[in-house]
Amino acid sequence: MTSVEWGESPLTCGRAQPGGEGRMPEAVTWCARVLLLLVSWTLLGCAGGGDSDPDAGNDAARSQTDLAVQEVSVDLVETPDLLATRPPFVAVTFNTGTGGSAPAEGNYGYNHDQAFYNDEYYGNGIGWVPFVEMTREWFAEVDPDVVVFQEIFWPGDCAGMPPEANAGFVCEGWEEGDLTVMEMLLGTDYQYMCNPGHPDKCAAVHQRFGSFRGCAESVCLEGMAGFKVEGCGGAARIGRATIDLVGGGTLTLVNIHGSSGLTEEDAACRVKQFEQIFVDLGDGEPGVNGPINLAMGDLNTDPGRLNASDASAARFNDFVGPGKPFHYITEVGMDAPGTYGVLNIDHVVSDHLTGSCWHPTVSEGHGPVMEAFFFDHLPAVCQLQ
Repeated sequence: MTSVEWGESPLTCGRAQPGGEGRMPEAVTWCARVLLLLVSWTLLGCAGGGDSDPDAGNDAARSQTDLAVQEVSVDLVETPDLLATRPPFVAVTFNTGTGGSAPAEGNYGYNHDQAFYNDEYYGNGIGWVPFVEMTREWFAEVDPDVVVFQEIFWPGDCAGMPPEANAGFVCEGWEEGDLTVMEMLLGTDYQYMCNPGHPDKCAAVHQRFGSFRGCAESVCLEGMAGFKVEGCGGAARIGRATIDLVGGGTLTLVNIHGSSGLTEEDAACRVKQFEQIFVDLGDGEPGVNGPINLAMGDLNTDPGRLNASDASAARFNDFVGPGKPFHYITEVGMDAPGTYGVLNIDHVVSDHLTGSCWHPTVSEGHGPVMEAFFFDHLPAVCQLQ
């Protein structure tokens, strides 16, 4: 989350984006959409139909997992006057991973073999050089001030890869000290910081906007504050950073990557991770511990559609929504555009910041990030103030 004080099978399909050499056969795209629809309908079986109110069904969802809802006391502070006068800024959350599938030909040379190597060695993150370059061009057009990444490939893992897994990927010829994938996408005008133990979950801030407190280098690999949730993966999936803003003041940023999966155990992990955001990160304070906070990322649940069937969606909505300490800036509800197939799982929330967001291909007037079959998430691009 960002606090501003101003003064990750076949079901995980890549997205076939229209046009260009990389366009997938329409039947493949349709198959992926049908599979995702089936998953979503299964999860929605007890959601009561078309109720778009994220709060509907909270009690049922909690009773399914016997989770006690903690009463959270949030001290809301008066928004500093400078917040109202500061110009808007652009924030992006982007899960740059893929589902592991690829077409047999075309697609800028990224085909079955490349998808295998990407899955085996690159964590299904973006590492194919043509895709990196096209995504770099997209970022140059968006020109964001603040970015959070999930599933961004860390080239420190290149060492020891077999030569066949390097050809055409960023690891081909990469040496220690070369640019990271984050820097390839955004450039050297940004500062970068990642979650402890998770160099695939990172944040970036443009130097015109601010700098990460406690980070004197261009990349602070484990600079974000974060703590492992026992039994829920190997390291911190929630990270907090404080941005010292140009012109004075601070902004607290939280990067979210909820555990994936459809089981009750997976949902229970996300509940604990979401409580790290809003209750206690692990250091006695919530992730959103500043006067003005911005939390962005991949929830791995749809808080609008799955509120009554997924305890983690319900838990997130305990803190975000009408009459709650935080509000959604991205769209939420049964009619919200899908950012992962039909599901709407990539979100931006804040306590005081306001604005609007768009997603490539599903928002009017906005085309795809690139004309290729790769990403299984759509980023959210938000103008905030």
